[in-house]
Amino acid sequence: MEHSVRRDIQPARLRRLLERLVNIYSPSGKEEDVVDFLYSFLKRYDVPVIRQPVDDRRSNLLVLPPDEDIQLALVGHVDTISAYDLEDFGCEEHDGDLLGLGTADMKGGCAAMVEAFLSAAAQSSEPIPAALALVVGEEEEGDGARRLVRDYHFPWAIIGEPTDLKVSLAHYGYLEMHLVIRGKRMHASMANRAAHPAESLLHFLLRLLHYWEEHWPDVIPNIRDLSSSSAGFVVPDYCEAWLDVHLPPALPLGEIILELEQLTESIREDNPHVSPSLRFTEIHSGYDIPERSPFVQKIRQILEAHKLPWDPVPFRSHSDANTLWSAGVKPILLGPGQLEKAHSPEESVSFAQVAAAARIYLDILTSL
Repeated sequence: MEHSVRRDIQPARLRRLLERLVNIYSPSGKEEDVVDFLYSFLKRYDVPVIRQPVDDRRSNLLVLPPDEDIQLALVGHVDTISAYDLEDFGCEEHDGDLLGLGTADMKGGCAAMVEAFLSAAAQSSEPIPAALALVVGEEEEGDGARRLVRDYHFPWAIIGEPTDLKVSLAHYGYLEMHLVIRGKRMHASMANRAAHPAESLLHFLLRLLHYWEEHWPDVIPNIRDLSSSSAGFVVPDYCEAWLDVHLPPALPLGEIILELEQLTESIREDNPHVSPSLRFTEIHSGYDIPERSPFVQKIRQILEAHKLPWDPVPFRSHSDANTLWSAGVKPILLGPGQLEKAHSPEESVSFAQVAAAARIYLDILTSL
């Protein structure tokens, strides 16, 4: 595949855009400021951007081809998790890396996609049959992605999640689990270990961890939250836990869900003094796209032209890709930054890698 030396991005513009995005605080559910900025930014370059309402306050930003014949969508989420420190979340530089909330997850990817679209539009005389979708809500409800696929369909998507510029054709599945143990409220001095909701929940969690370790060791469980109804010197009548569970795509999701429900029932039978319940608030299957697909081979040729090794790796986290896959879209994850740095106080991304991502996205767009 030939690549013209004249086709390139504007690194200075990309850098200014990324720094501005990181300096706008946009936790999930409060993305209005960053969406307003991006809308104005794209309008400044005469890009036909539209707002797609998600709720009464929030919206996605979309750039669509004139006839809406979308062969590919570049998808990025503009929201972040909440800041660890509201006084210190903005963009800083250190040895070529940009540090700050959202640099890796995934404002670096969003900035690279915007720059690629601007560069492609400036260098092409024909409309590009691709869409740019900057969505909200990925870190919480995923409502931006759900609204996107409700109104539009496209066969392929590139999602700029942090993959260290390695392609992810396989994606883990995801379960969000809500565990509840109910018992009887009583004076703290009357605590009964057999009928104590908090202790019963801890036993339940230990059994779950042992179950995964013994039967499905590749599963990645995370106990996210623990809380009880306790208010003073009492035995709580209610104790709950929220869990994130990430599962490799080859695992039988339905069978695992059934086994978890059977485990919950066994807890109830073993201890009649408490009432356990298990609810799955999110169920997303994983997937694995074959490498022999012609579009995947096109991506491979582009990466190799950029001197990047072809080394597909599975994406281990939950993302908007799960929602797109369930809607009939084939999502490929490819973005700057490393997943292990996301959601951490030391979050950062190499600007050189962000620029490389923008050039890759540009080549993908022009190859269409």
